[in-house]
Amino acid sequence: MALDKPYQDVPGTIIFDAEQSRKGYWLNQFCMSLMKAENREKFKADERAYLDQWPMTEEQKQAVLARDLNWCMRTGGNIYFLAKIGATDGKSFQQMAGSMTGMTEQEYRDMMINGGRSAEGNRHIGEDGDAQAHRQPQGAAGKKA
Repeated sequence: MALDKPYQDVPGTIIFDAEQSRKGYWLNQFCMSLMKAENREKFKADERAYLDQWPMTEEQKQAVLARDLNWCMRTGGNIYFLAKIGATDGKSFQQMAGSMTGMTEQEYRDMMINGGRSAEGNRHIGEDGDAQAHRQPQGAAGKKA
């Protein structure tokens, strides 16, 4: 029996629930492998070959290769684990999060220091707030399942 998930209606938000966890298990395990220096070296030497060692979906592999963290999250990635990809690439968390929102590192940092995005217009999909897909740089891409 499918669970009612009213939180699916929050714009710009992918909730890492049990279903997402199952979907992204191998993607997140790959990310955790990047905690070891020797694995980061292997990955950087031949990204595709390293990814092919993991039973991830082809879509997950393409999302990693594209460094599209929003896409990675839609395929089950959790930002805690995905941060290891950014760290492997020498990026700060602010740079990574900014890339997910279309903001620069400084713009993202400033937004967070000032309390994050407003809830006004962003409580449900279809409102007119700044977190709505039509106001994001990824536009319709943010609507992919």
